[in-house]
Amino acid sequence: MARQKSTASASLPPVPQRELRFACQPGCTNCCNVQGYVYLTEENLRDAARYLRMTPAEFEQRYVYRTRHLLRLRKPRHSQCHFLQENGCSIHPVKPTQCRLFPFWPELVKSAHAWKVAGRKCPGIGQGPLVQIGEAMEIASEMERAYPTSYP
Repeated sequence: MARQKSTASASLPPVPQRELRFACQPGCTNCCNVQGYVYLTEENLRDAARYLRMTPAEFEQRYVYRTRHLLRLRKPRHSQCHFLQENGCSIHPVKPTQCRLFPFWPELVKSAHAWKVAGRKCPGIGQGPLVQIGEAMEIASEMERAYPTSYP
């Protein structure tokens, strides 16, 4: 899963969706194949390292690009993510916050247009039980807390 910039207009206040439905579809990895980067929290780094039986330093050296303000997974040459396999995410139980919360990202939940655009690539959007807007906004706020430099 890779984060995209919001398609919502910067001049208009965000308008939350009135009705959101989402159910991840078995076998689908469309969200993992979107162009962009997968950002990590320090906790994501530690959890993935532990899951792979590596030290955090080993995991970081092999898989992470770090700047002063963010961490992101390095991209392999011919795919979006080192951990994306034919049958899905090889670190699924500890996948990064960004991946775990998709499609409930602030830029998608707050914009009807962005949600609709994401739904063109994600067959789970529009499926499943109704998600109340308050619940969707709370999930989205976890992204803001996890990645404060991306959501000032």
